[in-house]
Amino acid sequence: MRKLIVCVFVLLMALPAWAAQPQTEDQKTLYALGVHMARQMAMFNLSAEEVEYVKEGMTDVAAGKKLIAEPEAYGQKLNVLAQSRMMATAQKQRELSKPYLEKAAAGKGAQKTATGLIYQEIKAGTGASPKAADTVKVHYAGTLIDGKEFDSSIRRGQPMEFPLGQVIPCWTEGVGRMKVGGKAKLTCPADLAYGDQGRPPIIPGGATLIFEVELLDIKAPEAAVTKTPAAPKAGKKK
Repeated sequence: MRKLIVCVFVLLMALPAWAAQPQTEDQKTLYALGVHMARQMAMFNLSAEEVEYVKEGMTDVAAGKKLIAEPEAYGQKLNVLAQSRMMATAQKQRELSKPYLEKAAAGKGAQKTATGLIYQEIKAGTGASPKAADTVKVHYAGTLIDGKEFDSSIRRGQPMEFPLGQVIPCWTEGVGRMKVGGKAKLTCPADLAYGDQGRPPIIPGGATLIFEVELLDIKAPEAAVTKTPAAPKAGKKK
């Protein structure tokens, strides 16, 4: 993937300046690749000025010029830069989340658990609650604290099924409190979601996530049944 990104960067920088508005499917495909590559660099949280230095490096490679800085010599510094930018973003998100979490915990009917999950029942369900080993079927919508939706099975029109014990801790705990037919709001601090790593560029590191979940069905794990193969029947005597 890294080699692909470098090659496409070089290709894009070789294009004339007027090729800014993609019209054909091939041009739109290249545009989509550009978007993909920009998202790959999201962890760096580059300023407009910093982007210019990145573009200069790309231009020099495309033009075959002598490079001012070789990537091999700066690999470690790139790693340090990515890590420091990621941690700065996470710290900022955690600070922004504090008042939101306090307000959510004080909301009507909200329950803050020992782990920090804030659980708020919207509609009561019936029957038993799922266990971590169960597979659950849900509809959900996920948002950031600014209200921006980052995922929604409702919007896709397709509920999700997954083993409850194989998702983020907030879901394992929160959905584990629900019953079929019920709806709940789960407010998940970063430590119960994606931590300081996040899932850039969609979910920043340190982000608090809010989910509205409807539990549609519970499927218990299938019990392993060992069957002894039947003995072959004797052929009929002629």
